[in-house]
Amino acid sequence: MQSIRVDKWLWFVRIFKTRTIATEYCTKGRVLRNGLPLKPASEVQPGDTLTIRKPPVAYTFRVKGIPKSRLGAKLVEDYRENLTPPEELQKLDPSFMAFSIYRERGTGRPTKKERREIDELLDSGLSDFDWDSFDPNDNDL
Repeated sequence: MQSIRVDKWLWFVRIFKTRTIATEYCTKGRVLRNGLPLKPASEVQPGDTLTIRKPPVAYTFRVKGIPKSRLGAKLVEDYRENLTPPEELQKLDPSFMAFSIYRERGTGRPTKKERREIDELLDSGLSDFDWDSFDPNDNDL
């Protein structure tokens, strides 16, 4: 049966922009198969189900095939099946959050009340959020 490194597959099917980022997510334990973290060199085969935690959402994909190289956006669905539940995708909806953590440039510093709300939100579950890779305009998936 055909198999490929998980970091290559994630990059080939455009889940990550670069293979380096895919490798970092694997190293951090954010790519799971059957609830167990995968190392970047772990092999995936058609039929495997992968969970990729890109906070605040945990995406779930089924490997449908192994491409020979990085794919164009129109061909991606031939090699992966998106099984992400709607509840997870709802977390990306701006109206889902009580307020936006992202502040427009030029709006100034947060008020004392806003700062407390941000701290409360971060303590309540987004503490593992990777702020270094956060891009509010990124619609890669």
